[in-house]
Amino acid sequence: MAGHDPRVPAMKCLVVIAHPLADSLCHALARTAIEALTAAGHEVVVEDLYRSGFNAALGAAERQSYYGASFDDSAARDQIDRLLATEALVLVFPTWWFGFPAILKGWFDRVWAPGIAYDHGNDLGPIEPRLHRLRRTLAVTTLGSPWWVDWLLLRRPVRRVLKTALLGTCAPACRFEMLSLHQAERLAPARASAFRARIERLLSRW
Repeated sequence: MAGHDPRVPAMKCLVVIAHPLADSLCHALARTAIEALTAAGHEVVVEDLYRSGFNAALGAAERQSYYGASFDDSAARDQIDRLLATEALVLVFPTWWFGFPAILKGWFDRVWAPGIAYDHGNDLGPIEPRLHRLRRTLAVTTLGSPWWVDWLLLRRPVRRVLKTALLGTCAPACRFEMLSLHQAERLAPARASAFRARIERLLSRW
């Protein structure tokens, strides 16, 4: 794999992993992403939500402060600081019941909070984005279902939430890309290798 192009500034990258099993396919795909970003010369920080013991539950003080003078960020300050420093974000997670794992949903609830990822609009109108440093986001996910269930029946719900609800409102200038590996529970080695190659090719262009 080619090294970093000196004409392109290196980025501060955050890789967020949301799978409870260290020997899972998601962790293997995360390692591929980390290696590709590192080989390209980027600065990489890894947030393994299960390994770090991240608490997905939004606490009472946090929720009470959502519409207060300032959000109570005391319980998630480390994760918030990492997000605010990030220029490129890679999310690696399984899609369960066509949604995020609870721990990743909790990361959005507690870290992408008011005063951090966005500001409330006047009279609770449209929110105002704050993640202006975030330039690129890649979501890498595995699904048990075939592609046509995700695309045709459900209309790619995870992609729509990420692209429109989260990045579209909190980081509208961010370029979003997504790689989905369907029928991952019956995965031939050749398909796994081809998917890892797609991750490497995509990230080599960052």
